[in-house]
Amino acid sequence: MPARVDELSLERPRSLKAALSLLASDPQVMPLAGCTDVYVGLQFGSVKDRRFVDLWSLDELRGITIDGGVLRIGALTTYTEIIASKVVGKRLPMLVAAAREVGGAQIQNRGTLGGNVANASPAGDTLPVLMAADATVVLRSTRETRRVPFETFYTGYRTSVRKPDELIVAIEFPAVEGRQWWRKVGTRRAQAISKIMIAGVREKSVRIAFGSVGPTVILARRAAAVLQDGGAIADAQAALLDELTPIDDIRSTKAYRSRVAANLLAEFWDATR
Repeated sequence: MPARVDELSLERPRSLKAALSLLASDPQVMPLAGCTDVYVGLQFGSVKDRRFVDLWSLDELRGITIDGGVLRIGALTTYTEIIASKVVGKRLPMLVAAAREVGGAQIQNRGTLGGNVANASPAGDTLPVLMAADATVVLRSTRETRRVPFETFYTGYRTSVRKPDELIVAIEFPAVEGRQWWRKVGTRRAQAISKIMIAGVREKSVRIAFGSVGPTVILARRAAAVLQDGGAIADAQAALLDELTPIDDIRSTKAYRSRVAANLLAEFWDATR
């Protein structure tokens, strides 16, 4: 049942320093920003948190910059801002492609890249892109700033290495060499949770990531190794199926996800020829 409003509390710090101090003093407080997932969870009773800290006004967590060849996107950068960015369009067109299919215009205006990462859903639209692009998650607390390779950020279904007193402040991307490709398969082309997603980069090295086929986003190392070594696509597909752990759920079946994943791998390889 929906959460009772009179049981909820909300803090609105005016600076990142104040927000981090609040988390340090009360690690049970849940950070929120765009609220595109939290509000739904409160309505359906799946969010058990009752104390929240609103980060939306903290401009310190916004912005798209390049420093020393590294693209840095602030955690509160919205999908709309990503779509409009010429820098992101040039450096990471697959991230723009993913952002375009996140919900509708309202969700794109409110949803944030950091929120998608923090939410930790294996169906998060941008997560395969971050995996394929070898991104880094920048975490900050009152104690320290640390950088965690996205490849090691998640520890299981909706769990990560982020500590209760830490905030995701930015996502960093090295220069991505090669042809990029992203595809989402869902019930509809937009405003639908994915049945399966793929993001891939093809150059001298190959990186391929899938979403919605396991408890977390999956980097398909074995399938990529087969293709990188000149192996047949059928062998790469066989290797891929050993790496995925899809399930049957309300949106799709294990068998469907496995078959579509293999098809998407072949489509990626052909499209980036």
